[in-house]
Amino acid sequence: MPSYARPNEELRLMAKVAHLYYERAMSQVQIAAQLELSQATISRLLKRAVEEGIVQVTIARPHGSFAPLEDALQAQYQLKDAIVVDSTPTDDDEMIQGALGSAAAFYLQNTLKQNEIIGLSSWSSTLLAMVDAMRPLSRSIDASVVQILGGIGNPNAEVHANRLTERLGRLVSGRSVFLPAPGIVGSEETRKVLLEDVFVSECLAMFDKITLALVGIGDIEPSKLLASSGNRFSSAELDMLRQNGAVGDICLRFFDAAGTPVRLPLDRRVISMTLEQLSTVKRSVGIAGGTRKLAAIRGALRGKWINVLITDRVVAEALIATGEHHHQPNIETANSE
Repeated sequence: MPSYARPNEELRLMAKVAHLYYERAMSQVQIAAQLELSQATISRLLKRAVEEGIVQVTIARPHGSFAPLEDALQAQYQLKDAIVVDSTPTDDDEMIQGALGSAAAFYLQNTLKQNEIIGLSSWSSTLLAMVDAMRPLSRSIDASVVQILGGIGNPNAEVHANRLTERLGRLVSGRSVFLPAPGIVGSEETRKVLLEDVFVSECLAMFDKITLALVGIGDIEPSKLLASSGNRFSSAELDMLRQNGAVGDICLRFFDAAGTPVRLPLDRRVISMTLEQLSTVKRSVGIAGGTRKLAAIRGALRGKWINVLITDRVVAEALIATGEHHHQPNIETANSE
């Protein structure tokens, strides 16, 4: 600030500098040259103009933008990022999935990094919507796309799981690594045999190298796509999960309302990434919405199995209303096998 300036003159000078910078779109260097002041002085004057209320910043948020709600989700659940799409209580699953898929595609296109190893859950209609909304990357990132839930099932549905992985691989000009096994097998012995397959073991070995995981979050009742694939537990087994407190799953790994893994013998028949592996991924992105999945999404957040959430407004507001106190998963007291 020039030493000769008196209070009223300081305010006048602040207003002049602010006018030139914000309304005339002059750079700080240009203003400094015109007023024969240093650039450091111009910078200080602009900062003071905000402090004194001469400059008042307002943000005109476009329709469908929910930045304060996203900030609240990040703070409440200690997330790296949160993205909220618009929704109403009367929206059906298909509408919500389309909006979530579009938001997830935009997020993915703008945040993919060089040499990214992308883990992708099979049997998710929302992830299919994401891939359908994506455009090919304009840059080469040398990525790999790894299937993290067994993609073999009913041939009529299996095409969706493989299409999901293959198409994303092509969109990022990367390599696709398939998990050629069912998500659920009939017995532990069958699972052990399948894990010895060279292609299955190659895919499983990639799990600990994944840098970005994209997963759906399911409730106890399987989605239409998952059910049609044949990768579902029986009604009696689903009842057993409910009786043990399960509220949802990621990659068919179930957890309760606090996010604690629900470990039953049926867990040893699943071929997928484990929750513990998912929790170590640098960016684990959960893409899910609709009030039917509220308890499952909340459980996934409480367990800290995901650190980025893409969801809809109705669910986001309900998640904030619960008033979290940073629940931690209690691995030691999880239901024993």
